[in-house]
Amino acid sequence: MGNWFQQSIVATGRLPLFCYFVMLIAAFIATRINVRLIRAKVGWFRNVNVGEMHIHHVVFGVVLMLVGGVTLIVSPGSQVGTAVAASVFGVGSALVLDEFALILHLHDVYWEEEGRTSVDAVFIAVAVTGLLLIGLRPLTWDYGTPVNPAALIVANLALAVVTLLKGKIWTGMAGLFVPPMLLVGAVRLARPGSPWAYWFFARRSPRKMARAIHREERWRRPVIKVKIAFQEFLSGRHDLPSTRRGRRHT
Repeated sequence: MGNWFQQSIVATGRLPLFCYFVMLIAAFIATRINVRLIRAKVGWFRNVNVGEMHIHHVVFGVVLMLVGGVTLIVSPGSQVGTAVAASVFGVGSALVLDEFALILHLHDVYWEEEGRTSVDAVFIAVAVTGLLLIGLRPLTWDYGTPVNPAALIVANLALAVVTLLKGKIWTGMAGLFVPPMLLVGAVRLARPGSPWAYWFFARRSPRKMARAIHREERWRRPVIKVKIAFQEFLSGRHDLPSTRRGRRHT
């Protein structure tokens, strides 16, 4: 194990990325344990308040990201020092992403259904960092043909945009590192609630929409239920009634 870590992580210059990856996961788990204990009113676990103002942990996350990011910029190049700064940045990232839904909605939806967006954001960040850690790089792939690298990047990026517009977030994100997945995502039928479906066949092609809904209910819904069960095992239940429905942005 020690030899693998030395050869695959330290020798390849990936120690800072590894530290970021580990601290991102550890800080997210620690944060979720803390907020679940606060919600259950266990012991001395309480929200941080200044007077009547509740200080969300995204605030501490922003501060830590600034400290870690600035340190990375001014770091003299020592891998150990960079690793420490990356660790701080990882903790800050976890705190910010854990309240991603708050930033997105500009409203505290932490335990509501919309709050699952925060958990999705953390999962995506962990997945992308893990792919980077094993050596994959986005938008590059050796097809074994003499293709101009710039043209290849543009083509892969276009396929990624189409895939994401079709509502296939995980396929689009993973496809940035394994572009053949983007080919599959771009040519397959869009999800019924996606922008692509709304623009191109929600009203023009009822048959396509019916097929998309059928696929969603038969194949994707069971997978989503498993994903939600796993997420709520880690992060707690997002079971409060939504306060976003019916609200208008002012």
